[in-house]
Amino acid sequence: MKTSLVIMAAGMGSRYGGNKQVDGLGPNNEILMEYSIYDAIRAGFNKIVFIIKPDMKELMEELCGRRLAQMKANDGSNVEVEYAFQDFSSIPEWYKIPAERTKPFGTAHAALCARSVVHEPFAIINADDYYGADAFSTIYAELLKLPEKGKATMVGYRIDKTVSENGTVTRGVCHTEGGKLTKIVETFKIKLYPNGDIRDVENGEDSPLIPPDTPVSMNFWGFTPWIFEKLEEFLNVFLKNLAPDNIKGEALLPTLVGELIEKNELEVSVLHSNARWFGVTYKEDKPKVQAELKKLHDEGVYPKSLRG
Repeated sequence: MKTSLVIMAAGMGSRYGGNKQVDGLGPNNEILMEYSIYDAIRAGFNKIVFIIKPDMKELMEELCGRRLAQMKANDGSNVEVEYAFQDFSSIPEWYKIPAERTKPFGTAHAALCARSVVHEPFAIINADDYYGADAFSTIYAELLKLPEKGKATMVGYRIDKTVSENGTVTRGVCHTEGGKLTKIVETFKIKLYPNGDIRDVENGEDSPLIPPDTPVSMNFWGFTPWIFEKLEEFLNVFLKNLAPDNIKGEALLPTLVGELIEKNELEVSVLHSNARWFGVTYKEDKPKVQAELKKLHDEGVYPKSLRG
């Protein structure tokens, strides 16, 4: 069965300075995206889709696209590689883009841009996060069971495995019931204290403690192509309601999912991962991430080099 891993990577160009080599965090200069691809292929995925800016294709091919196209999937087929472009050409003609606007319209817009190349169940992730090998095998198994319409899945991470010692973070805090997502709340100032306490400090330091096992979304979703119809509707409504002077507003995947759940149009199973999520939110996070990745290589979770 064809299953795709869709990687939202359009932000990489600006984040890393145009076509410069991205930050290598693995022991052989591997970038975080390479770990996701490696884990996805060994879990059973046989197609990789990169959502990028049009001027990033050469960079992405150089980083891993050409090498990927020569790899074999678990079923013996060649790994299929596709590129989808996130730019303003995918915005409806009726919407007038402000002259000052330079950035795309968020993760929902990014996902919609993959519509022309994704026709099978797919997982979608951020390019610059490390999700853990077990998360890919877990979501792959769930994707194979999804009906064509009305159901989706996500990997939830313990909040204590996603916070930073170096500053506050934003996370989608998940409310669940019977293993299903009932609500997702974007929480913008989650702080880890030296004693291990975790609080949302947006309204002050005396806010209630957040339990360490609270599940949060790290943008690791599983959908069927049915979701593209809903993404298009969602983006149209978002653009109609966007103030003309708002040049930074974004249509976000978690917001769409929350709205569909509220309208009883979507049921989302929450898969749990005990893996530690890695990401470089602050420059001070980098040495710790490098050490954690080296440890995974040393323990045999990954081969000596992902590029071998």
